[in-house]
Amino acid sequence: MSGGFSGNLSSNRRNGVRVVVAGDRGTGKSSLIVAAATESFSDNVPSVLSPTRLPADFFPDFVPLTIIDTSSSLESRTKRNEELKRADAVVLTYACDQPMTLTRLRTYWLPELRQLEVKVPVIVVGCKLDLRDEREPISIEQLMSPIMQEFREIETCIECSAATLIQVPEVFYYAQRAVLHPTTPLFDQERQTLQPRCISALRRIFILCDHDMDGALSDAELNEFQIKCFNAPLQPAEIVGVKRVVQEKQPGGVNQLGLTLTGFLFLHALFIEKGRLETTWAVLRKFGYDDDLKLRDDILPVPSKRAPDQTMELTSEAVEFLKGIFRLFDTDNDGALKPSELDELFCTAPDRPWNEAPYEDAAERTDLGNLSLNGFLSEWAFMTLLDPVRSLANLMYIGYSGDPASVLHVNRRRVKDRKMQSTERNVFQCFVFGPKNAGKSTILNSLLERPFSKSHITAPTSERFAVNVINRVGGNRTLILREIPEDGVKKFLSNKEFLAPCDVAVFVYDSSDEYSSKKSQELLVEVARQGEESGYGVPCLLIAAKDDLDPYRMAIQDSMKICRELGIEAPISVSVKSGFLNNVFTRIVDVAEKPHLNIPETETGRNRKHHQQLISRSLMCMSVGAAAAVFGLAIYRVYAARRNTSS
Repeated sequence: MSGGFSGNLSSNRRNGVRVVVAGDRGTGKSSLIVAAATESFSDNVPSVLSPTRLPADFFPDFVPLTIIDTSSSLESRTKRNEELKRADAVVLTYACDQPMTLTRLRTYWLPELRQLEVKVPVIVVGCKLDLRDEREPISIEQLMSPIMQEFREIETCIECSAATLIQVPEVFYYAQRAVLHPTTPLFDQERQTLQPRCISALRRIFILCDHDMDGALSDAELNEFQIKCFNAPLQPAEIVGVKRVVQEKQPGGVNQLGLTLTGFLFLHALFIEKGRLETTWAVLRKFGYDDDLKLRDDILPVPSKRAPDQTMELTSEAVEFLKGIFRLFDTDNDGALKPSELDELFCTAPDRPWNEAPYEDAAERTDLGNLSLNGFLSEWAFMTLLDPVRSLANLMYIGYSGDPASVLHVNRRRVKDRKMQSTERNVFQCFVFGPKNAGKSTILNSLLERPFSKSHITAPTSERFAVNVINRVGGNRTLILREIPEDGVKKFLSNKEFLAPCDVAVFVYDSSDEYSSKKSQELLVEVARQGEESGYGVPCLLIAAKDDLDPYRMAIQDSMKICRELGIEAPISVSVKSGFLNNVFTRIVDVAEKPHLNIPETETGRNRKHHQQLISRSLMCMSVGAAAAVFGLAIYRVYAARRNTSS
């Protein structure tokens, strides 16, 4: 067992670790640092040392360590607090011969760290061990157990003596290890179990290494895993030893095919309990995990340089993979994923990605609340639009093993789409504007095929989204509706790039209410003006909701007039209550697919455009005139040269 899962563990990507030492005056902070750096004790030590650096080869992880000494004086509090906030780990000292200094850790220093929101590992160090009264045989475990129960941020406790050099290097070794190989992300000390995220990560690693997918790691697969993680093979006797230990402690951890997932998880829990956290961390980091047990950004190839009007979509390869995953986890073949099936699908991810806003209530579900295939694909398209890095990471969590670079596609700029008078996009984002009680939320619900509710829908105070697949003859498209609260329009439009990711904007109004109609028209003009000023003009549509009610007297004339003035299509009448949707979502997609049409043009915009055209024509005339003059001059020179020759 001792030889199992071992080898070169120096796989941490940190360039250095910064440890700040704090504690009461006279507890031995500076002497501890000097003793660690020089391996000797000195009686003449400055009250506060300058930063001390321990080289990379000082400890096994080959990561340099910088130690920052601090003063406990009141005058130095500001500087000390700044250093504590920059720390990767904190060493808090007390003097073994001064019990009051230990009490001060509990009453002042540890609460001070919490107040400063210093959320790093803390190492509590009892200095001057050689001076402790030997008539007090109390152990450090007895002293520290109540404090550690209260302050879970304490990683470990140790006693040392700078004078006799007892356990001095160990202080900073533990501090560095707490940073490079932290316990908390992996193990719940109170429950003595692996943390949920750690289990998810190790489960994914197990599945990736189980090449024949028989639910167990064979001897060959175990050996391949060992070489990948530690660059050294396991000897046959070592494999036998590992299996024997697992079988003795966890009977279900080994079967006739090899080491099971249960056994794999047990082994890592055993490593951690025995203080070999670096082994589990080496495995996790080899498979791309960071300290939060999420995949590192450097293995997620998402283009970072994109224009504001460029978005990302999943490629057809990624979509086909997701369809296969859906069928695989739809164990009862009912065409939808139950919560338990979704939990199983995402059991190898650190979190369930759609359990919170804005994803939680954004996609179509069945009457039983399960996620249909359209809803499943819609959630992925939506997540890719909002957070492509998260989307790619979750694809890899659930088993995508192809080239990560082939998952995402960067769309052409919308400005260019308008010039080309076409688009290659399959996912369209539609901003939904309108006054309160106009019917915006009802429109969103109808996209999700939810029945009309007579109960009043409270206007949302924040944005809400709805996303679904729109079936079309030429190929399906995904439509994302983003409801913009009336109260937030001014704030949103203050951002010049707000309209950049928008493919089409719709303005919903209650056709029976005069104020609602006029307000939606004001919003339309405001958005049109913003588009002209920012260069991100968008196709726009008016939607006359609640068509089942009697319209106010001038409703149709007013709405038609504003559409003619701005150069956009006539309003689309709908009544969700009576089930008359008038193909509104297909028509929104139609408008989005013709990005050069239905862009409203205000009078100011027309004047500006006319002015620019006049300037362009003037410049063209000047250019033509200048060219003619140059041509004429050239002809004259030829003529003059010929005349001189003939004479």
